[in-house]
Amino acid sequence: MNLYPKLDLYAFLDRFDLLRKSYIAKIMAVAFLGTHIPLLALLLSFLVSNTNSGKATIQVLGIALFATLAGTAATLYALHRLLSPVIVTSTALQDYLNTEALPELPTEFTDEVGTLMTNTSQALHQLDELIHYISSYDALTGLPNRYLFCDRLHQILSQPQNSQRLIAVLLVGIDDFSSMVHALEHEKSNLLLRSVAKRLAVCVSESDMIAHLKEDEFAVARIEITSFESVINLSENILSTLAKPFLIEGDVIHITASIGIVINDVDDRNGMDQLLQQAYLALYQVRQQGRSQYQFYLPEMNARLQERLMIQNALHGALERNEMMVFYQPLIDLNSGQVTAMEALARWQHPTEGLISPAAFIPIAEANGLIVPIGEWVLRKACAQNRDWQLAGYAPIRISVNLSARQFEQPNLVNIVSRILEETNLDAAYLELEVTESVLMVDMQRSIRTLEQLRALGVALALDDFGTGYSSLNYLKRFPVNMLKIDRSFVQDITSNPDSAAVTNAIIALAKSLRLSITAEGVETQEQLDYLHERGCHEGQGFYFSRPMPADVITPMLRGVVKGDALKDSLYAEEVMAGRQMLQVAIP
Repeated sequence: MNLYPKLDLYAFLDRFDLLRKSYIAKIMAVAFLGTHIPLLALLLSFLVSNTNSGKATIQVLGIALFATLAGTAATLYALHRLLSPVIVTSTALQDYLNTEALPELPTEFTDEVGTLMTNTSQALHQLDELIHYISSYDALTGLPNRYLFCDRLHQILSQPQNSQRLIAVLLVGIDDFSSMVHALEHEKSNLLLRSVAKRLAVCVSESDMIAHLKEDEFAVARIEITSFESVINLSENILSTLAKPFLIEGDVIHITASIGIVINDVDDRNGMDQLLQQAYLALYQVRQQGRSQYQFYLPEMNARLQERLMIQNALHGALERNEMMVFYQPLIDLNSGQVTAMEALARWQHPTEGLISPAAFIPIAEANGLIVPIGEWVLRKACAQNRDWQLAGYAPIRISVNLSARQFEQPNLVNIVSRILEETNLDAAYLELEVTESVLMVDMQRSIRTLEQLRALGVALALDDFGTGYSSLNYLKRFPVNMLKIDRSFVQDITSNPDSAAVTNAIIALAKSLRLSITAEGVETQEQLDYLHERGCHEGQGFYFSRPMPADVITPMLRGVVKGDALKDSLYAEEVMAGRQMLQVAIP
């Protein structure tokens, strides 16, 4: 009560049993007394007066007037004081909205306004707790969010006895989660994330901290590091636990995860953000090298990040500045030695950095969506170039163009391809589009519909990087493709690694049984060529025949038969080599 002295009259009236239960009764009592004071004063004056003289009359009227004014003033003051609970409650609400200061309103009163103060106090405390929870915890998993995660770490390490303590932060990212979301219903995606959170909670110890930073990323902090091996064991345990299948509403879902790890001492609040940024760098690095692994942060990763940011910024507008180029690499018939197709490959000639490797800029373009306009531009340039070769009198060949995941997801993809064929006046039979298994598996039914619509245009379809994805015969026979392309990872050690040879043999046999053409990528030696030719592979592609070259440099290969190492044996080797040296072509 001392906090609100203006409530003294309200508290005084609350002592009377007749007034305690009703705020209206308190108001009426004050109003009654205030309006009857003048009458009582007048009555008392007559009682004490002994005469009815004029002087006495004037005296009585004066007393009545004074009593009326005094009673009215007292009534107004008392009513104002009785309104204090309402005013105090309103002020408390306003203070909370302005400063988030929680009020200490009295809760011992039981009438209407007392209930108002009690409920307001309880509501504001509950609201404050709810706001704190919303701002500190992830609504989906119930785990702490980034803010609370960093705040708790800072509180632990700000204690004097922990000032020199080392901590390990593990950033756990679900691989290819964005693609997975497209194939799953929204509710199933949420259930999957909740299940991931539960499994992570099982992996950590009581002293560890766990948080959900964003949709596909979790963080684990190991506060008590007994050895670096304990961090490695925790990482391996998390990877193996998450690799086990999830059963979500009757569907079996397989996922993998990658982990970026940083170990450091932290002495300030801003250090937490820096620590997470370093863990992000480690996670990015491990995803560049391969999935389902862990990687410790190394200082040189900052330089790689700066390079990525430079590429990302410079890539915007590269098309408009005419910095993009199309190189071509031939596909060779292994029986006749004839060039049967050319694969169109995007290249970027940076004005100051020179020719930037596609391995550096293609993933960035894929991530930020620039791959869509770049891919469409490459498709148009490739179709126009193929038509130019035909008009120049060269034998018609296929032009092969890769479709990225984002391009394939476009709802108007078929219309875009049809329009480009019409604009370039290229017969659809001479266009081949390449897609990967992983792209097709995101949404099976939609992929099949899109492929069938492309086939209806007359376009040939190739399944790229075959053997590195899902590789299910049940799925493969449903895809209306014309060709399988054996991934270069199998071809590069085909003559020395029995496993690679076995996979290659199986792919060739599978293609033949399905009456599909087969192309081997990455052919670099005569031994690889001989092996593939003996097994019945139809086409070969790789540095043994030619590196990717600009159209004017690669055009001479269309003149005749390619035998052996074309870059050394053919009549046009000198021209091709000169072009390669001039452009300093990077290996794709």
